[in-house]
Amino acid sequence: MSSIQLSIDAITDFISREEVYALQPEAAACQTALHDKSGKGNDFLGWVNLPSSITDDDFDSIEKAAAFIKENVDILVVTGIGGSYLGARAVIEALGNNFNLLLSKEERKAPLVLFAGQNIGEEYTAELLDALRKRSFAVVMISKSGTTTEPALAFRFLKKELEDRYGREEAAKRIFAVTDKARGSLKQLADSEGYTQFVIPDDVGGRFSILTPVGLLPIAAAGYDIRTLVDGARQMEKTTAENDTLDSNPALLYAAARNALYRKGYKIEILANYSPNIHYITEWWKQLYGESEGKNGKGIFPAGVDLTTDLHSMGQLIQDGERTLFETVIFVKKVRRVLKPGTVEGDPDKLNYLNGRRINEVNEMARLGTQLAHVDGGVPNMLLEIDTINEHALGELIYMFEKGCGISGYMLGVNPFDQPGVEEYKRNMFALLGKPGFEEATEKLRARICVSD
Repeated sequence: MSSIQLSIDAITDFISREEVYALQPEAAACQTALHDKSGKGNDFLGWVNLPSSITDDDFDSIEKAAAFIKENVDILVVTGIGGSYLGARAVIEALGNNFNLLLSKEERKAPLVLFAGQNIGEEYTAELLDALRKRSFAVVMISKSGTTTEPALAFRFLKKELEDRYGREEAAKRIFAVTDKARGSLKQLADSEGYTQFVIPDDVGGRFSILTPVGLLPIAAAGYDIRTLVDGARQMEKTTAENDTLDSNPALLYAAARNALYRKGYKIEILANYSPNIHYITEWWKQLYGESEGKNGKGIFPAGVDLTTDLHSMGQLIQDGERTLFETVIFVKKVRRVLKPGTVEGDPDKLNYLNGRRINEVNEMARLGTQLAHVDGGVPNMLLEIDTINEHALGELIYMFEKGCGISGYMLGVNPFDQPGVEEYKRNMFALLGKPGFEEATEKLRARICVSD
C-alpha cells in the first residue's frame, strides 16, 4: 500500500469533481505519451523507467564509494546547481540533517554534507573554505559538461584546497565526478586525474536526476538507505504505469486537478509543508515544475511556504490577496519523536490546555484550521498526506511528482524536458564578462546597461 494519499476534496468549492474527472482521458493520453515516447522532448524520458532499471551492480558501486567517504572524511561537499544538488539536499535534510553541524562525526555516523556551486557568493565560498581547512573532506562534483559557471567556479577552489593539503594523487582519491559518460571537460579531467566516476544518463535531465548517482551518491554517503529509496520509487513507477484512472493514480490526479484549476484562472500553486525537514522537498519541486512548465507564455507559477512559520509572513497574502492561487499541502501524519509540553505551575504562557497532546497533533490542528481559513478565503486546497518520512515514502513522493510533472507539462501543451529560457541569462553574463566566443554581443550589452571596463 502506498505511503502517499492525495485528496482534492477542498478544491470542490471552486471547481467540481466532475470538471476534474472530465480531464481523465486527456491526462491518461499524456501519460501514454510518456510511456511510448511519442511526445515532445522524448529523448529525455530516461527517468520514466529509471527506478526499475537500477541494478545491484549500480547500487554496489555507489555504496562502495559512499563507504570510502564515510570512513575517511568529516565533511562531504556536494558541488552542483539546480537538479545537481536540490534532489540530494531534499532527501538528506528530510531524513534528518538539520542539526548535524552540531554533532561530532561519531554521533553522526556519517559525514556532514555541505553544498557548493549552487550560487556565485564570494562570502559563501570563502566561509566554506575556512570551515573546511581544519577538517577532512571530499568533493562530489556534479556536472554533465564541467563548465557550468557556478559549480565549476566553486570546484576550482575546492580542488586547489584538496591538492594543496594532500597532494595531487591523494586529492584525486577524494574527488568523485558525476558527469557525462563520454564527453565534457569534467569527464576529461576525471580521466586524466583518475577520479572515481559515475555517469549521468544522456536521456535524464538534471531536474529528473535524483535517482541517478547525482542524488544517490550523496544520499548514500550521508548514511541513508538508497535501496529503500529506490524501492519506493519503483512502487510508484509500477502504480502509475498500471493505472490510467484518477482514483488509482495519484500522479494522474495531481496533474488533472492542477490543470483544471489553471484553466479556471488559478495561475499560482503554493506547495505548503508543515515540517521543517521537508523545506528542500519544496525547493526541489519548485525547480522541477518551474523549469519544466514555464514556456511559451504558459505555466503554473510554483511557489513554496513553510508552515506554520510563513503564516506569520505570507499568511496575510494567501488569506486575502488576489485570488489567482491554490495550495497543495504536504502533511506528515506520523513523526519519529514524541514531545508533549506538559503543564507548568500558574500556566504563564497559557499552554496548559495542551497537556497530553503531542506537538504533531498541535501541528495537525494548525493545518486543519489553516485549510478551513484559506478555503473560506477563496484558496482551493489539495492535501498530500505522507504516513511518515522515511526513504521508502520519499522515493514514492519523488516519482509521483516527476510523473505528475511530465503529464502536467504535456497537458499545458509545452515540452516539459527542455529549458531554452535558462540559456538567455547565460549568454548575457558570458558576454558581459568577456568570455571568448561572445565578443560580438559584449559591446551591445555593455552599452545598454552602461557597464565599463
